[in-house]
Amino acid sequence: MRGNPGNMAGMMKKMQKLQKEMQAAQSQLEVAEFTGKAANDYVTITMNGKREVKDLQIKPEVIDPDDPDMLQDLLIEALNNVLQTIDQQTEQTMGKYTRGLM
Repeated sequence: MRGNPGNMAGMMKKMQKLQKEMQAAQSQLEVAEFTGKAANDYVTITMNGKREVKDLQIKPEVIDPDDPDMLQDLLIEALNNVLQTIDQQTEQTMGKYTRGLM
């Protein structure tokens, strides 16, 4: 039995289109900026979709030389927040391409 070559060509064309759309979506995610914040916006971290830190802001009132643990906790909170945001947006954007493939 031979398959219909037209169907195979059409399927390949759809796959190529899907691949281009996925690459474009990935490129958009990589340059998008995401912001994570800690309590009361004391620490704000901005990253791109490639998880590169683009900006870090720390409010002066949380810089206490006698309590470095507080600042560390705020940095960790802001960092985890922005990474979670990137993961959620990546899943939302790229998930539509990968659902049903596994």
